[in-house]
Amino acid sequence: MGSTLIKVEDLCKVYNPGENEVHALDHVNLEIQTGEFVAIIGQSGSGKSTFMNMLGCLDVPTSGKYYLNGTDVSTMRDNDLSEVRNREIGFIFQGFNLIANLNAIENVELPLIYRGIDRKTRHKLAVESLKMVGLEKRMRHKPSEMSGGQQQRVAIARAIAAKPPVILADEPTGNLDSASSKEILGILKDLHKSGRTVILITHDNGIAAQAKRVVRIMDGKIESDMINKNFDSMEDA
Repeated sequence: MGSTLIKVEDLCKVYNPGENEVHALDHVNLEIQTGEFVAIIGQSGSGKSTFMNMLGCLDVPTSGKYYLNGTDVSTMRDNDLSEVRNREIGFIFQGFNLIANLNAIENVELPLIYRGIDRKTRHKLAVESLKMVGLEKRMRHKPSEMSGGQQQRVAIARAIAAKPPVILADEPTGNLDSASSKEILGILKDLHKSGRTVILITHDNGIAAQAKRVVRIMDGKIESDMINKNFDSMEDA
């Protein structure tokens, strides 16, 4: 385990302040170390999506602090937050979010353009990350020419290409059949083995059980934070 990568202190998020206010996050405290594989699990309305938005720098808390890689991002303005997102976080979403008229390699290169990476380096990083997810033979295919599982692998390649410190996967198997889901979880495990920090957001106990640490959210609070004792034997399987 490395240093503290994520530190959340007394985090609150209140919607509709006043009479009908909703405490989506209620004094949450959490630390995640570099190289951890953590699942954050909760049912719809538990606060897990709000928490993901905080961890992903897509939203800011009403109160409390969020330190990402030692920087307090909880009070940043939008344009600073978008820079942090671009540099520090690789997102994997349930809906893939690929651009339909771009092929796999162009989809992976797109965020690297925003990071100002030159064309040759971009291409090299995109090819490397597509190979890592087993798509070296599909690099010129467009999303419509791929299965859901392959599209999600392109999305993972896009998330990891720039080697961000945090991989944030939000219900990454939500639109996939069980065989593709297994493949995607296998890739996330391999990323963790290679030293990446992986945070998996899910409502599914079976999927959360694939992670090494499981943080359960309910009513905006952390209800439990457990280490998965079976994880290392699963790794060797």
